[in-house]
Amino acid sequence: MREAIGNQTMDAQESFPEIREAVRRLCADFPGEYWQKLDRERAYPTQFVQALTKAGFLSVLIPEEFGGSGLGLQAACAVLEEIHRSGCNGGACHAQMYTMGTLLKHGSDEQKQRYLPAIASGEFRLQAFGVTEPGAGTDTTRIRTFARREGDHYVVSGQKIWISRAEHSDLMVLLCRTTPREEAAKPSDGMSVLLVDMREAVGNGLTIRPIRTMLNHATTELFFDELKVPAENLIGEEGKGFKYILSGMNAERVLIAAECIGDGRFFIDRASAYAKDREVFGRAIGENQGVQFPIARAYVQVAAAAEMVNKASRLFEEGHAGGTEANMAKMLASEASWAAADMCIQTHGGFGFAEEYDIERKFRETRLYQVAPISTNLILSHVATHVLGLPKSF
Repeated sequence: MREAIGNQTMDAQESFPEIREAVRRLCADFPGEYWQKLDRERAYPTQFVQALTKAGFLSVLIPEEFGGSGLGLQAACAVLEEIHRSGCNGGACHAQMYTMGTLLKHGSDEQKQRYLPAIASGEFRLQAFGVTEPGAGTDTTRIRTFARREGDHYVVSGQKIWISRAEHSDLMVLLCRTTPREEAAKPSDGMSVLLVDMREAVGNGLTIRPIRTMLNHATTELFFDELKVPAENLIGEEGKGFKYILSGMNAERVLIAAECIGDGRFFIDRASAYAKDREVFGRAIGENQGVQFPIARAYVQVAAAAEMVNKASRLFEEGHAGGTEANMAKMLASEASWAAADMCIQTHGGFGFAEEYDIERKFRETRLYQVAPISTNLILSHVATHVLGLPKSF
């Protein structure tokens, strides 16, 4: 892949043109009919993920020394944006890009050498990120899944929910408590990160239960019952896991924001084309300002949100924490894509609800990002308290 990208500019709308073109060519092999069939069957897009892996698009953030492309977050954003603009769905595999960041930044040399090359090649899939729990939600400090040390193993018991791609991942980054919350110096202390081999865990203390949702997202609930995990699979130091996953969460939010930009542009492209071709009352509906203006407004909103995504990805690449910018990028992009989705449905009228147009599928897919990986209300709370200095409400 390194040979394919050449020297790229960093301009906002024309960044990484060769990567974008290569992604578009790949996605052309997976048209709407492919995704419609998967959606009906609630099936995983195995062939699509294999194609992305083979092309090197899922390993752009892995350093060259471990078999990746060694590129930055902006390049990864370009990949995911174009996947979504093409009508495909990167949600099936986007975690392969960012979940390994915890291992890359905080893992031992032996762990990196053992796992990263295999993740880059696709031999191992690291797509599961085990954080959320039924009783904690986005209040991560209240997770209860516990790992107790017994000799050369940790023994894990507890429950996780909304863990996507668990059935399609060889490895999982798992956040659990190793010290009870009430015994920790502060709520964010006492959590640790374990790398779980899913191939060995399932049936030996780990049970996976699929959750059927309004979109085909392969999400699950996990049950841990005395699951043994080798102590050598501890990433970093025991008790410091919360801060280890924060940078990964920021990357996740920026990358998903890029997907939302791609979704928004998909809806604008489809609405513009339909408005030019669809004739009612003897003329194209796109001649009517009542049709034009919502499309134009969606374009403006997506373009503005894209600038925030560019800023957040640039700050991340420069080594800044960028949590506020990552949150704002995710919020603005998800809201812009959702507004564009609603506009696109309205422009298409009844045809927007027809499966063959792909609008209703993408409409459902982009709605998710108002809620995940962090809800809009929590982003607003973060800005209110961390930026504006307002008192905490919880």
